[in-house]
Amino acid sequence: MNSKRLCQRLGYAFNSPDLLRQALTHRSFGTPNNERLEFLGDSVLNCVVAKELYRLFPRLPEGDLSRLRASLVNQQTLFEVAHSLALGEQVLLGEGELKSGGFRRPSILADTLEALFGAVLLDGGFVEAERVVACLFAPLLKEINPKSLGKDPKTLLQEYLQSRKLALPQYAVLSTSGEAHEQYFEVECAIPELDVRCRGEGHSRRSAEQTAAKCAYQLIASE
Repeated sequence: MNSKRLCQRLGYAFNSPDLLRQALTHRSFGTPNNERLEFLGDSVLNCVVAKELYRLFPRLPEGDLSRLRASLVNQQTLFEVAHSLALGEQVLLGEGELKSGGFRRPSILADTLEALFGAVLLDGGFVEAERVVACLFAPLLKEINPKSLGKDPKTLLQEYLQSRKLALPQYAVLSTSGEAHEQYFEVECAIPELDVRCRGEGHSRRSAEQTAAKCAYQLIASE
């Protein structure tokens, strides 16, 4: 476990190394594990994201704010943030989970990220936990569009291309790994007319396609 590198990516230096280790410990590895910290982190995350959305969209009603928060606080988004931190390299797993590829499983990485938020809360207080969450989610908050409420990335990408009379994206499975009941997919989303190729990973083909589509949509919509 390279705690120094992780803390640099997280933007927070722990006063208690034991608390950081607990946040990274999956129940399959032993005790104390990160399940109780995950409970705390989930509450912090929802609170901070809600506060940021309230600030960014002063005219949106409560229902739309809730839907925006749900589009950010979910397993897939947490997995993407955890992946950006290379959290899979740090999480402590039992032998069985290691063999089955638990270090790249979206549910495990999402839960571990929430546990880290809970650990920061206990270690440094709410202000530090808020800062860490706000910094990590700032790029996502910057990109969020209230007009896209309820639409998944594949739908958004398809509508964007159709509105410009471009061909629909092509999805291809590049690789699969893991046991039959616990597979992991890598998918490519290609838009040949725009010379765009984006990859996505996920615990199912659908989630991998959604991640690849999100990458492609962000790439072409920002141009």
